[in-house]
Amino acid sequence: MSPVRDSQRGKVYDAEQLVRSVFDRAAEFGQRTVEIYGSRLTLPVERKFASVESVQDYCDRVLRLNWVAAKWERAALPVKVRARAGTVAAHYESGRDVLAVPVHGRSVTRGGAPWALRELVLLHEIAHHLEPRPDAVAAHGPEFCGRYADLVEGVLGPEAGFLLRVTLHDSGLRLG
Repeated sequence: MSPVRDSQRGKVYDAEQLVRSVFDRAAEFGQRTVEIYGSRLTLPVERKFASVESVQDYCDRVLRLNWVAAKWERAALPVKVRARAGTVAAHYESGRDVLAVPVHGRSVTRGGAPWALRELVLLHEIAHHLEPRPDAVAAHGPEFCGRYADLVEGVLGPEAGFLLRVTLHDSGLRLG
């Protein structure tokens, strides 16, 4: 945990929940084209995962992407994925390079599937892993928000990146 005050944390989680809700509704109703902030977007399909092993494979693949490795030195450090006992939140353990995901918390909108075993949540945690100075910056500060938006744009696609960026901005968050 960073000793720097994490003043954007709550707003980041709220904005992220809004984005996940847009993706959930698009999947639920089979309508991938949405109007967001005056722009018409066709949202990509967000990957969902069934196990810790599939999450581990996904994280390994993201960290091996050429553009991710070129942009962030910490992409060379592997992340270890483990199941988390709780059901409320996924988290990243900075000093240990561990991503912990709850595998038991169920989502009504995901048909009873574990809520955290989804691409947006995993990219959030990978964005923490890629932070080069975790003790020098706020965990959910502008640097994190910019890195998270870059990952979503590069992995999920420009439409998803746009949705996340404008939602973060509209929520009053700063992106670095």
